[in-house]
Amino acid sequence: MSTHSNGMPVLPKEAYTSQEWFDREQAQIFSQTWSLSGFQEDITEPGQYISVQAGLNNIFIVMGRDHRLRAFHNICRHRGTQLLRAEGKTHKAITCPYHDWTYDLEGNLISVPEQEKEFPGIDLSCNGLKKASVDIWRGMLWVHPDENAPSIINWFGEVEPYLAPYDPAGLIETEEGYSKHEIKANWKIIVENYIDGYHLAHLHSHTLNMYDHSKIECEFIGPHFAFWEPLADFYAAEVEKVTPMPLIPGIQKDKMGTWVPMLFPGIGLGEAENSWSTFHITPIAPDRSMVEIRTRVANESSWAFTKAAMASASFWDKHLGAKYNEDPKVDPMSSGDFMQEDIYACEQQQKSLQSPFFEHGPSSKYGEKPVRDHQRVVAEWMERKP
Repeated sequence: MSTHSNGMPVLPKEAYTSQEWFDREQAQIFSQTWSLSGFQEDITEPGQYISVQAGLNNIFIVMGRDHRLRAFHNICRHRGTQLLRAEGKTHKAITCPYHDWTYDLEGNLISVPEQEKEFPGIDLSCNGLKKASVDIWRGMLWVHPDENAPSIINWFGEVEPYLAPYDPAGLIETEEGYSKHEIKANWKIIVENYIDGYHLAHLHSHTLNMYDHSKIECEFIGPHFAFWEPLADFYAAEVEKVTPMPLIPGIQKDKMGTWVPMLFPGIGLGEAENSWSTFHITPIAPDRSMVEIRTRVANESSWAFTKAAMASASFWDKHLGAKYNEDPKVDPMSSGDFMQEDIYACEQQQKSLQSPFFEHGPSSKYGEKPVRDHQRVVAEWMERKP
């Protein structure tokens, strides 16, 4: 880590390109914090499970026969084979595919192959699955590799007052709102793009102009980034008539806008006047990340959504468009899709890091405070003792 004359830490280029740095992040950050694993409704009956990679640890959540949620490290106690894949439903037990060691839904080892019983020292009571922590916050499921993890309320408590003034658990998920993107960029570049309000009026001048980027309110609350901006005047004046989807109940009109916090490390929430999304960044390699987006909307009828889309179509045809008028198959800046614009920008920044001529300009060193503050948070976690 290097320090500039203003005393603010700035991560070195190696933080975005080095395998050694990436491996340390997995151990120091992603293995030591709460990880988003899904929504509460993903697991509703005994035997249902989902798994998630939390740093160096693959963890699964399963509902037991007593309808309680439990989290375990997804490794057999015999030879460490992964027990469960992705998500699904097991029946009354969890059986390792390698040697058939079998565990109940509460993580207890209940049977081993006959030949194992011939060896002394097999104590079934001491070979249950390694426990992790699971909790629910704002309708989302979270896991922590440590069985005695710090409270999730304490982890997110300070930032909660800065989030949208509605309960996302009362919204419904849409299939259309799901997408998954493999991005050729370091996870921190994607985070920095997400929290950089400077680019919104420029990169997204034609795709996110429904918000007033001159009135951004943002700050770090502990390790988490809080962000809000109001509706643009042209949209606010007619929002009830021209919203492309039904408005989420409970937001006062003068408070409408978008809350876009970035929860450390790498979990964005897109909380708008008519939709709520999770933006989950998973590091894959120093120069590669996966982003999964899941969206919820107001619990209204299909007809209500059809009416809103029809009534607003001409309004948005007039106000939205692409940044450039080229072939969108060739130029992402001509796609009219703000996500494609962001992906392009992040991937180009990652490519530039390979150039011997790469350097940050004065503005990015001493301005753009949210980006520097995020780098400071990362640097502090990287310096913590394991």
